Amino acid sequence: MSLISNLKPGGKYGVPSQESRDPIGFLVAGLNKLAQSDLLDKVGLRKQTEQAVFTVTRTGFKTMTQASRTFAKAGSKGQPGARPAAASSSGVFDLTPTEDEQMLVDVVTEFAAEVLLPVAQEADNNCAAPEEVLKSSLEIGLPILGLPEELGGISEERSAMAGTLVAEALAKGDMGLAVATLAPGSVATAIGLWGTDAQQKTYLPAFTGDEVPAAAIALNEPTVLFDVLSPGTTATRSGDGFVLNGTKSLVARGEKAELFIVGAQLDGKPVLFIVESGTEGLSLESDPAMGVRAAGLTKLVLENVQVPADAVLGATDGTTYTEAVRLSRLAWCALAVGTAQAVLDYVTPYVKSREAFGEPIAHRQSVAFMVANIAIELQAMRLLTYRAASRAAAGKDFTKEVALARKICTEKGMQIGNDGVQLLGGHGFVKEHPVERWYRDLRAIGIMEGTVLV
Repeated sequence: MSLISNLKPGGKYGVPSQESRDPIGFLVAGLNKLAQSDLLDKVGLRKQTEQAVFTVTRTGFKTMTQASRTFAKAGSKGQPGARPAAASSSGVFDLTPTEDEQMLVDVVTEFAAEVLLPVAQEADNNCAAPEEVLKSSLEIGLPILGLPEELGGISEERSAMAGTLVAEALAKGDMGLAVATLAPGSVATAIGLWGTDAQQKTYLPAFTGDEVPAAAIALNEPTVLFDVLSPGTTATRSGDGFVLNGTKSLVARGEKAELFIVGAQLDGKPVLFIVESGTEGLSLESDPAMGVRAAGLTKLVLENVQVPADAVLGATDGTTYTEAVRLSRLAWCALAVGTAQAVLDYVTPYVKSREAFGEPIAHRQSVAFMVANIAIELQAMRLLTYRAASRAAAGKDFTKEVALARKICTEKGMQIGNDGVQLLGGHGFVKEHPVERWYRDLRAIGIMEGTVLV
């Protein structure tokens, strides 16, 4: 049944009821609810909030992970969990979004423009996302976007394409805030894709409730020439469980995270482990980076962290870990596309209005060609990313497609960021204009691993 046929004019928001479980309707309802609150009046107007715990100083911070909520064990141990069905495919190479997907893009784009963009610079300065923004992202259903209906989510089929569109739309507001808002849902999606029945029934109810926990996928490590498929963090067998040792870097919202998915080497194979923040042996250090600062990046230190045998997420032969890396790279490509689009949307009117020698600088061929080149490379980035996402959603092998997408998004994304700064001249170097932040964020695409996935 289509979204249009589900509309109830007399309903609370004039959108499908939650019982219909239409993902677009859920998001529209959330956005309408958000619009009726006073949040939008406050965004950008309130004084810079104090980040008492997290504010990065010259000495940074080092602290234990916060005590985790109690995740009550549930479900059938050892039994496979529910899995989302693969998206249907017509066999036609048509990347035009469906009507529902376009509505989803419109809703999230409005959210990014009205909620994320106004506070982006402040969040970048504070190295943390405002609590109001994080709470508002929950109201439009971001944490459960990738979960099937039977697990309390809103998806009827594999949602890699929808997740890609959402990540792109959010990044138009700000990449750092996009990462901060997507991180918990990425953990929920991972458990939905690879978790056992017991893991899903233990952890996913928290993500489908009103108090969604901060959570993060920790794959990066602070080592030279780091190879994500060969992590330095180790897992050794100990009795009926495992002991984890190592350090993870660039962990989003780690300071408040209640749940981590950690990548570690087990018997020569990379494996994912579910680790609750209350586990003994975990500690955090500040880890502010060049870009994506609003995501609240931290280091996660694991010192003889003991986890039970059922903490393993997915297979132990490296296949689950590898698929997680590919889906993560796909998400980062989508973030690159959204941020690059923001650059193009900003520089185009700027070069038309900025005058030099009595005429707009857009009249100069060197400037016009540079803007045109941004548009060309951006479209190539988008097409390759959508192609990989469509194959992932259909359950097909997308190894080659995501490799090509990541290659072009890494190289051309940085070029677009650099060209954006260049087109603004001296204005591109100062924080009065957002292009310097976008340039820093786009540098992360070839560096960041994990953290988000679709």
